[in-house]
Amino acid sequence: MKLTVVVPCRNEALYIAECIDAIYKCELPTNIDMSVFVVDGMSDDGTREVINELKLKYSTLYLVDNKKELTPFAFNWGIYEGGKVDFVQIVGARHILSQNYLMCCIQRLTENSAIWCVGGRIINEYVNGTGETIAKAMGTSFGMGIGNFRTLSKSGYTDTVTSPMYPYWVFEKIGFFDEELIRNQDDDFNYRVHKEGGKVFYDHDISLKYYVRGNFKGLRRQFYQYGYWKVYVNKKHGGITTMRQLVPPFFVLYLFTVPLAFLFGSNFGVLWLAPTVIHIVLNIIFSTKNAKNSTEFVSLIFTYLMLHISYGLGYLIGLIQFMILNRKPSQNQKRMSR
Repeated sequence: MKLTVVVPCRNEALYIAECIDAIYKCELPTNIDMSVFVVDGMSDDGTREVINELKLKYSTLYLVDNKKELTPFAFNWGIYEGGKVDFVQIVGARHILSQNYLMCCIQRLTENSAIWCVGGRIINEYVNGTGETIAKAMGTSFGMGIGNFRTLSKSGYTDTVTSPMYPYWVFEKIGFFDEELIRNQDDDFNYRVHKEGGKVFYDHDISLKYYVRGNFKGLRRQFYQYGYWKVYVNKKHGGITTMRQLVPPFFVLYLFTVPLAFLFGSNFGVLWLAPTVIHIVLNIIFSTKNAKNSTEFVSLIFTYLMLHISYGLGYLIGLIQFMILNRKPSQNQKRMSR
């Protein structure tokens, strides 16, 4: 049996060696042959030199050029380079797999044919204090929504996972990653899995360490794009993929109406502020629970607002462009946040 591991990458010189070493340290069934394809978006920070050095250490490690420099192309080219195999594992360049990750994924997929995709628990590693704050916010149901795999505390079925493994036949059945989707291509793919009758399984017993980016500017753009591209995915499938995606855009729309509410009288305006008060209270509760000091408390308050408002604004702009104006995605939103 054969396993292809695809690592999409661009300018990850600080992390790519640890990522690759972790993959090769993973336990595997004795009948599995593994090949690893790092699909690099023409890095210029020394990443390619690191990979070429690692190729001397690992005979089944390959470097593939991704001249498009975009994630969905990296996914598909890596799968294509691996050829027809039994399993395909996708690993982010900042994802450090636990030693049991590959073994458990293969076991889950082999033992239960209803499962078409398996992924594990994220353990956040912080590159700075901002990254720690961002990670804490993204690890809560208030930050990411109820049911998001990042907030699950036990194994079970979910809508999507990170660093997923698939049986190769899934790609033969439903196609490959949509190369038009610069963001949300994994959400789109797993939605297609569900649509065809497959299940996505979150395994809490396996994990990956993830080096969180510590930059608020990048976070704002990242979540704006998540919201923006989510609408494009919805249009593609003719419906919403999860209910929780609607909360941020409705919240942002509501915020726009708050000043107008007072035109109907101060009493009505005060009453209309109720959702704002609820959001503030929840923000304070979750920030208090997760902050280690007063400085981080303030940062968490800000981070939660950024997550919700950025995603909501992106979603609303996506609605206008894709649903009302019937336009294609903006070239500006094809630029990644990193």
